[in-house]
Amino acid sequence: MKKFKLLTTLAVVSVVLLAGCKKDDPEPDPIDQTNVITLQTTTQSTVSLAGTANFAILAGSAVTSTGATVVTGDLGLSPGSSVGGFPPGILNGTLRINDVLATQAKLDLTAAYNDAAGRSCTDMVTLSGNIGGLTLTPGLYKSTSSLAISSGDLTFDAQGDANAVFIIQIASSLTVTSGRQVFLSGGATAANIYWQVGSSATFGTTSVFKGNVMAMQSITFNTGATLDGRAMARTGGVTMAGNTIVKQ
Repeated sequence: MKKFKLLTTLAVVSVVLLAGCKKDDPEPDPIDQTNVITLQTTTQSTVSLAGTANFAILAGSAVTSTGATVVTGDLGLSPGSSVGGFPPGILNGTLRINDVLATQAKLDLTAAYNDAAGRSCTDMVTLSGNIGGLTLTPGLYKSTSSLAISSGDLTFDAQGDANAVFIIQIASSLTVTSGRQVFLSGGATAANIYWQVGSSATFGTTSVFKGNVMAMQSITFNTGATLDGRAMARTGGVTMAGNTIVKQ
């Protein structure tokens, strides 16, 4: 089995041995846990987004924007009714408030969230605290509390597989501090990164983020933050401030 060197030891990382997931290599080589993450041999399938696929923004209670926000993709709201800030914000897509497609998308978001939250396998990796500076390879990652990207940038490395899937389960909040970035390497794509956030997600000023963010509560983008992916809040709202959100 391959080994992969981490860029930092700021996050506590360990391999969790759980039953009920088939592995390609049942006898992994021993590793030095001090500064090494084992490449996961369990291949994760994509999380079906179904009716959410066309949405860049999807919220439950409200969507608000200030400044020169640009959203590429549909913007949906259900069951709330308040969408503000477009214009001056620009929506390169369709605004859907409590129509059939928005209502179905919220149902499909619940299904996608539960799918991601329910994934488990024997070589799942546990993360905690600040994961800035790490490089994550394809597979399933779990945090039993909150996660932050604060001390450095985060990289997803698909190891040459453009279909590689990354799922990050977060029990509580996700925070990206100002100026921090998520990078893609080795063929990784934002469309195949799934962030299941147990409470709310907050993106600091000028931060650059990648992936499908599925938050139980709210999502907040501070001034100048950008997202390649989707911002989807199940019960709360999505708040923007001069941001660029591009559906992937």
